[in-house]
Amino acid sequence: MKILEVLKGKISVELLKSVPRSFDLIGHVAVVEVPSELEPYASLLGEAIMEVHKKIETVLAKVGPVAGEHRVREFRLIAGKPETETLHKEHGCLFRLDVGKVYFSPRLSFEHARVAGLVRPGETVLDMFAGVGPFSILIARKVKTAKVYAVDANPEAYRYLYENIRLNKVEDRVIPIRGDIRKVAETKLKNLRFNRIIMNLPEKAYQYLAETCRLAKPEATVHYYCFAGGPEPEDKALNVLQSSLAGLGVRAYDVLNIRLVREVAPRVWQAAIDFKFLGF
Repeated sequence: MKILEVLKGKISVELLKSVPRSFDLIGHVAVVEVPSELEPYASLLGEAIMEVHKKIETVLAKVGPVAGEHRVREFRLIAGKPETETLHKEHGCLFRLDVGKVYFSPRLSFEHARVAGLVRPGETVLDMFAGVGPFSILIARKVKTAKVYAVDANPEAYRYLYENIRLNKVEDRVIPIRGDIRKVAETKLKNLRFNRIIMNLPEKAYQYLAETCRLAKPEATVHYYCFAGGPEPEDKALNVLQSSLAGLGVRAYDVLNIRLVREVAPRVWQAAIDFKFLGF
């Protein structure tokens, strides 16, 4: 049975055309974007999702964008129980989290695996905006001799990160650090240098390139994320990165890969640029 079949006869044929074709599934929680014309029927939509997908116990509607210092989104309950803490499984790893208190996107699952698959034995990795640990923990699980430093400023994300490290038994390979990466770079990481740095803060990663370049070993690989729109988003993303690096006096680097990760709004994409830092 499909969601459209459940809703048939409950809403108009015209409104059926607006029913979302997909939603995010995080553990037992479904997160859906409800079109404005369907707002009066949001509860029906939520109940239909639960009827079709029996393991879903909570359905949340997005209220606004990811925002604020700690990158969280506001939701409202449209069906099921008001339980937003869940246990999510991805690539064999377990992640406990509260979708109302931390940032987590199952749509980055491929990206988590892609980056983890590039890590070589013995690397020291910095995850600058680690969240609950989807990059860090998967890397540690896949590459037993890698050491990962996972940093996040959100106290709730840090709490879940710490728990997830224990849950996945990677305490000897992932070091959680709570704090703003700028301050952490000057204190706890001051004397460390990294083979690989992950910058998954697409709205403003360019603002932290100075810290990245200072903490990178020669020939370190950087995974840089940003948002870019227009007809040629890859070019726009690369232009912003190149301009930011030039402003820091960085001329020596090689762009290894540019890819569009996902569309986050009409004609707006999250882009990933992998580059090798060669020095100032």
